[in-house]
Amino acid sequence: MLRDRPHLLWLLVPFVLFLCAPPWVNRVQPVVLGLPFLALWLLGATLVTPFAVWLTYRGDRRLAARRAADRRAADQRGNSGGRA
Repeated sequence: MLRDRPHLLWLLVPFVLFLCAPPWVNRVQPVVLGLPFLALWLLGATLVTPFAVWLTYRGDRRLAARRAADRRAADQRGNSGGRA
């Protein structure tokens, strides 16, 4: 499945940002923009997540369009081949 839809890997970005990275970024210092680093990290991850989901959606739409075009082309080949 992943071989056919590599754009699904974009959904790993929020997973890594929210679940895998906090043990390494869980620091009070440095304070950036008045926020502890972990709070800033989670804010950034929240802002990146919709972008990753949009990239996945865009990849799915392109794949669906490509498959529909292939189906139309196959139907045209099949219909034109049987007519006299």
